[in-house]
Amino acid sequence: MDKKKSYLGALEGKVLVFGGVYSNLQALEALLTIAQENNIAADHCICTGDIVGYCAQPEETVQLFKTWGAHSIAGNVEVQLVEGAEDCGCDFTEGSRCDGFSKLWYPYAQSRLSKDAINYMEGLPNHVAFDYVGKKVAVIHGAVENISEFIFETSSVETKLESFKDLDAEVILAGHCGLPFSQEIDKKLWINPGVIGMPANDGTSRVWYVLLEDVDGQLKYTHQYLEYDFQKAYQLMKSNHLPMEYAETLVSGLWDNMEILPEAERSLAGIPYTFNKESITINLK
Repeated sequence: MDKKKSYLGALEGKVLVFGGVYSNLQALEALLTIAQENNIAADHCICTGDIVGYCAQPEETVQLFKTWGAHSIAGNVEVQLVEGAEDCGCDFTEGSRCDGFSKLWYPYAQSRLSKDAINYMEGLPNHVAFDYVGKKVAVIHGAVENISEFIFETSSVETKLESFKDLDAEVILAGHCGLPFSQEIDKKLWINPGVIGMPANDGTSRVWYVLLEDVDGQLKYTHQYLEYDFQKAYQLMKSNHLPMEYAETLVSGLWDNMEILPEAERSLAGIPYTFNKESITINLK
């Protein structure tokens, strides 16, 4: 898939940002309800990629996303599915538990997606850009040059600064790593909203997204948690013989393994996220 970029123009009002739906239809339905209750239009809702993934309803999830009309970039899973690849392209270590599990859920998703769904994913851009509160904002999945690179809060500052430079951005909204965080770097802001398809390894079934707002010309952002019918998502994974280790994560909130995590992030396993309930307002000048 060639690199494609989409410019959304200048957005005003609330913007809802989320990642990794992972074929979790129940989580997507809950998030859509949140958007509607807060009067956030579909064109102000943005996904950082991986609409398809570990859970049991890939086709239904893509079709709901398509009907909703929210924006999304292509995650590595979309890229691989469009290209007809044999694996998810998640950059897991060969022979690892995650690599083994991907050999189960990926072909399952591949076998259940319609041509219409594949065509929709083929049209997704690799990057999205827009202006917000006078700032240049870019949306990426992993890293600019490697869609499958895991970028965590403790990952190299230099790598993040290179991405700001390459994208000519002051704010980056990124996905892929599965953990929510925000980090100010050299008067720039990196936000990972987390994902809605799987918990954040914090010992709760909650999943995460971010809300952006304009407050008197300044950028305000809030990490918000989402509760949804995870028991139904669990039962669907179980009945479709998908990896039970991932299904149980929906309930326990704990990852089956932490092979992709840096040591600092591993040490936080099972500790519920306690983001400040008040929005954080910053002025990037």
